Amino acid sequence: MPFEGLSKIWMNGSFVDFEDAKVHVLSHVVHYGSGVFEGIRCYNTERGPEIFRLHDHIRRLYDSCRIYRMRPERSIEDFEQACIDSIVENDLKDCYIRPLVYRGFNTLGVDPRKCPIEMMIAVWKWGKYLGEDGIEKGVDVCVSSWNRMAPNTFPAMAKSTANYMNSQLIRMEAGVDGYEEGIALATDGYVSEGSGENIFIIRDGRIITPPLGASVLPGITRDSLMTLAKERGYQVTESRVPREMLYIADEMFFTGTAAEVTPIRSVDRIPVGNGARGPITEELQTAFFDYLNGRVEDRYGWMTSVYGRKDAAKDVVGAGSATA
Repeated sequence: MPFEGLSKIWMNGSFVDFEDAKVHVLSHVVHYGSGVFEGIRCYNTERGPEIFRLHDHIRRLYDSCRIYRMRPERSIEDFEQACIDSIVENDLKDCYIRPLVYRGFNTLGVDPRKCPIEMMIAVWKWGKYLGEDGIEKGVDVCVSSWNRMAPNTFPAMAKSTANYMNSQLIRMEAGVDGYEEGIALATDGYVSEGSGENIFIIRDGRIITPPLGASVLPGITRDSLMTLAKERGYQVTESRVPREMLYIADEMFFTGTAAEVTPIRSVDRIPVGNGARGPITEELQTAFFDYLNGRVEDRYGWMTSVYGRKDAAKDVVGAGSATA
């Protein structure tokens, strides 16, 4: 089973068996991609299982809902608790969390406002998105022929299911051509992001990442790496990145919930630096994983304990609702 450890799925306030977690084929989301989602990780830290930046992820999810005029019936706090409950219910310690808010079954007109707003959370064990070797050795990528969405077409700041049709084209093209991932440009020709990751470029010790105006998702792992890098005295700049800078970078890496911090060793078959993980990337990886694994103090309050609240969580499964 590809969803290891997943036996119960939270749907609209209660848990259902894996086999019974279904939506109607005429649901609006199936036909028009009218859903928003998040990807979150829980790590089995030295302090016990903890979720990385749970509140920030769920807040971003509700921001996505607001952009698409979707009004969940549950508060952010209730939905955060439901994520904790889902881990407890499936008896997991280290897992990936997938919350989804989507428009359900009612009408198939383009105007979706009559469709109910449904909510779902699934949790399962999921390894390194770009491979275990990729974390240490890096991955080979290409510049995609597919651009990211233009401003005022699809909102890049919303983590919408529909946006990921664009991501699929980028990822499939890269795979067919023998690369692990693709890098998309914005419509102005400047670097945007990977199919599901933000990107960082290092040149002469300076760290650069494309700004939100380059049609990038405001990544939470991206924000975390910027914080950790600045903490270590590095200059971190959000600025437009021309394509050719990818070919002369000293180091480069992806960030994201799934990818975590993955070095890039080549772009379009041109080695990045010496073609291996660079020292700054390795330093930031170490700092990031030390934080995630509880080897250092949670000085930014990024971690949410799971089993420390296990008894309370079981008491409130599906409880409470409010308009966000």
